[in-house]
Amino acid sequence: MTDLFENVSPTAIDGASRPLADRLRPATLAEVIGQDHLLGPNAPLGAMLAAGHLSSLILWGPPGVGKTTIARLLADETDLHFVQISAIFTGVPELRKVFEAARMRRQRGTGTLLFVDEIHRFNKAQQDGFLPHMEDGTIVLVGATTENPSFELNAAVLSRSQVLVLNRLDDIALTAMLTRAESELEAQLPLTVGARVALINMADGDGRALLNLVEQVSSWQGTEPLDVDQLTARLTRRAAQYDKSGDAHYNLISALHKSVRGSDPDAALYWLARMLKGGEDPRFLARRITRMAVEDIGLADPQAQGVCLQAWETYERLGSPEGELALAQAIVYLALAPKSNATYAGFKAAMKAAAQTGSEPPPKHILNAPTNLMKDQGYGSGYEYDHDAQDGFSGQNYFPDTMKRGIYYLPVERGFERELKRRVDYFVKLRAKRGPAS
Repeated sequence: MTDLFENVSPTAIDGASRPLADRLRPATLAEVIGQDHLLGPNAPLGAMLAAGHLSSLILWGPPGVGKTTIARLLADETDLHFVQISAIFTGVPELRKVFEAARMRRQRGTGTLLFVDEIHRFNKAQQDGFLPHMEDGTIVLVGATTENPSFELNAAVLSRSQVLVLNRLDDIALTAMLTRAESELEAQLPLTVGARVALINMADGDGRALLNLVEQVSSWQGTEPLDVDQLTARLTRRAAQYDKSGDAHYNLISALHKSVRGSDPDAALYWLARMLKGGEDPRFLARRITRMAVEDIGLADPQAQGVCLQAWETYERLGSPEGELALAQAIVYLALAPKSNATYAGFKAAMKAAAQTGSEPPPKHILNAPTNLMKDQGYGSGYEYDHDAQDGFSGQNYFPDTMKRGIYYLPVERGFERELKRRVDYFVKLRAKRGPAS
């Protein structure tokens, strides 16, 4: 039964040729491409290996960047028995067998590096099951995840592990991988310079995807190099990584929001397009775009919220893809609108003050007195009707009597809020004229 979890040597099976990705799997950590920030002499893994001590690790990064390969090579470098499981296919009974085999192996003097692919797929109870075996040294856990560990993994597991972030492979790394693949194939791919660049772009930072594409191209018959159009006609671009409920969802909506806040319509349109291309629900985007108008533009441009609501309604009437243009129009409007978070900041400050002051009652002079008993208690006594006052402004106090006057709304000198600031300043001066009782 343990054969399901043991390392299988990469040999040909029944004479079938091995996939290129398997043939090019690095034999040493020095051959791993694109992760020098982890593997260099002064980098985290390099320092661990130099010290002769490997702690439990969580390898966080996108697909096809070498997480499995690094785990396998770490086991080789530290003389640990390599065991690989997937959280997708492994349940509690299988985990118990893995831990028992590791315990028996340890009694024979051999440690175990347990590599758990997609570790974020395990629930809390399953993750907790690793803890005693990590603590007593039965296993060195190396988990791989494409999702943010701080959201997906238990604090107890994280506290006993070091999180290492693997980079998406850039064009330099992918080019080096392409060169290595051609050397293994003993032939250069029949592509023009432009088509080679296009092939690398199609891989979208995924080394495994690149090698699969290389394998397809190398199998084509013909001697004339293919140009970009010919290549793209035969190959389909790899779908962009996007999980509507995962880390990419939050990263991209953050990028969109901050691009709008930073008054960059081009970047905002790009991130909007990335999310739509990834299959994001346009209604979610419509809601978040409206939130941006309220939070970051506010009263600097009172029309911004209306523009967003109209775009939302237009999408509801037209649907995709026609209605998506209305969302793009709203994004451009927000990016170029004057910005102010004065209302947003003021509301947060008022909410904080409300929490601190508890149940303080309003001053009696601004309370209605519909009964004689309430009048006898002083309700409404001394209230000044603002329309009868000089300048239409009484300057009375409207805060609780025991509370110091709060100042929460601080308008900025941008857009329409410049006019609102002028009005605020005007009333501050009038209030000062009415005296300290106001």
